Amino acid sequence: MKIGWKITLITFGIIFVILGTTTLFLPTILRGLGWHPHFEGEAFDLTGKKALVITTSEDTRIENGKPTPTGVYASEMTVPYYAFLDAGMTVDIASIKGGKIPIEPVSLRWPLRIDVDKRFLDDQDFLDKVENSLLIDDLNFSEYDLVYMAGGWGASYDLGQSEVLAQKITEAFANDVILGSVCHGVLGFLQANDTENTPLVEGRTMTGVTDKQVQELGITETPLHPEEELRKAGANFVSATAFRDMFATYVAIDGNIVTGQNQNSGPGTAWEMMKLVYES
Repeated sequence: MKIGWKITLITFGIIFVILGTTTLFLPTILRGLGWHPHFEGEAFDLTGKKALVITTSEDTRIENGKPTPTGVYASEMTVPYYAFLDAGMTVDIASIKGGKIPIEPVSLRWPLRIDVDKRFLDDQDFLDKVENSLLIDDLNFSEYDLVYMAGGWGASYDLGQSEVLAQKITEAFANDVILGSVCHGVLGFLQANDTENTPLVEGRTMTGVTDKQVQELGITETPLHPEEELRKAGANFVSATAFRDMFATYVAIDGNIVTGQNQNSGPGTAWEMMKLVYES
């Protein structure tokens, strides 16, 4: 009997050690697989320049027929925001409806939360901007040097459907503003036009979250899927792939438009946008 108890205790001890070790190192393991890979690029001094970060206002999505909390994916907002801010830019935060920006809950939880997200949670100025985001209707996008659209599942419900956003992106493009997006944020380009009144995405090389990643994550009930919509609109859709596309990353540049494939692409997308501003 005593031997049996010892074996049981040893077994539980081993399980506890394995679980504890996995818990401790899971974020590192995920990064090793390609989750938010380390990015290095030339530092830019863009003091005096202005950036606008745009997000969804949608706080609910449907999963398996049931309402589920959603919003912007945290790092798709926080990573570019701090990249622009640390380069000396003035950064405004706006959303489709203005006011409090909903954030995808899982994106701020372990093990998916990253260091930049922690910085955000300790940054009262940024928190205030997210709590009281500007309404896109009230803004002149052409007053900014760059305009960036963040993704997240919520963006599939309002960025591609917003006529106001489409018109303002159209005007910004005509005024040579550097435009960019990550993941579902690319949907914000769908209704915009170029200077010849042709759909802006038509014939343009762009990327966004892949159909493969959407299927792998099992979140297919959202209304618009970037790869599908871009292809239908005549874009030259490009992307990278991995054993799971959430571990892939890709940045596409076409003129003054920079698009990133998914949450991993935030640093590269922001850097390429700033490079275009620096060189302009």
